[in-house]
Amino acid sequence: MHVAFVHRRGFGQFAALAAQLAQAGNEVSLITEAIDRKIPSVRVVRHRTEPGPRANPHMARHMGIPDHHARIGHRVAETLDAMVRQGLAPDVVVGHIGWGSMMFLKDVLPQVPALGYCEFFYRPEGADIGFSPDDQPDLETRKRLRLRNIAQLLSLEAIEAGISPTHWQKSLYPVDAQGRISVCHEGIDTVRFRPDPTASVTLPDGRVLTAGGPPIVTFVARDLEPYRGFPQALEAAAKVARQCRDALFVFVGGDGVSYGVPPPGGGAWKDHLLETLDMPRENIFFPGVVPHSFLRRLYQISSAHLYLTYPFVLSWSVLEAMACGALVIGSDTAPVQEVIRDGRNGLLVPFFDTDALAKAILDALKEPERYFGIRAAARRTVENRFRLTDCLDRQWGILEEMIGKSFIRRS
Repeated sequence: MHVAFVHRRGFGQFAALAAQLAQAGNEVSLITEAIDRKIPSVRVVRHRTEPGPRANPHMARHMGIPDHHARIGHRVAETLDAMVRQGLAPDVVVGHIGWGSMMFLKDVLPQVPALGYCEFFYRPEGADIGFSPDDQPDLETRKRLRLRNIAQLLSLEAIEAGISPTHWQKSLYPVDAQGRISVCHEGIDTVRFRPDPTASVTLPDGRVLTAGGPPIVTFVARDLEPYRGFPQALEAAAKVARQCRDALFVFVGGDGVSYGVPPPGGGAWKDHLLETLDMPRENIFFPGVVPHSFLRRLYQISSAHLYLTYPFVLSWSVLEAMACGALVIGSDTAPVQEVIRDGRNGLLVPFFDTDALAKAILDALKEPERYFGIRAAARRTVENRFRLTDCLDRQWGILEEMIGKSFIRRS
């Protein structure tokens, strides 16, 4: 069986599934702009990278992103057509539908079944837009968001089935499409991400952090920005540091903007916020972007792990932290509420309430033994609902049901 994966940025959410399919003896290809890792026995076919959205005085308003998505779709279609002419036509295609890559799939492969990864459908209410009190969508925003969904709407018509990682993310899609979308997370490696009381982290200045030392509060995001609650977490950290002098806050993430907008005047949100925040510098550490192994050890030694997010895509980091037995203090927003039950397998606080967040952190640091049961329950949640091997089995089952035949499987 030949499975072709389509994703702009390497394997992304498909890495574990692609690796398992290839290891079992199936033919696997990846069609992509850039490669993020190498997987043995997987053919990588790169297509030309299209420059981002561009201004054009002859283009209708808000058509920059749809135009960009269409150009990406053309590149993928050309690549698939070349593969067909070389005798490399896939038996099934699995692809992310958010960037236009799947738009013209059926024009090249009209009889080949396709499974789409349905990550996030943009809406002017009920999700990220309008969540912040100072971000109320006007008419132009609503029109822009509708046009931004063009690629996904065309792709939904071109796929036989879809998968979303959470029920909430699935619920954002049009009702008539939800019947074809299964909920299946890509999975967390609970063997690799597990509690380890002997874990330690060595900082550049030589300090060694362990679970038995001064309390460590962790925060992880791709970039330190408002969408992931960085301003609220930093403000709460400053409040806690005044009462718990030996607490160390470790904020992992880049200085760019993955979602939303940059701070006034540009630059990094971190620098912008630290200019006005009374935060003792000895109580805070910014390691930047770090290896996954560093993250794992941080989760394992964390006294409290902060995970705040707009109603948006659920991050892998919160599930990895839970798998390591971390005490997660999260925002009471829809994607987090689907995973965490307050007081059972984690703690929830209002997203914008930094006093409540600071109190939850202080309580966790003062009486850590009170939360041992919650930490254990967090680990069980990931084992029961997001274990990698179980998620892969479900993904295989979805593919086999969709194409009506079984893949090569090896034990």
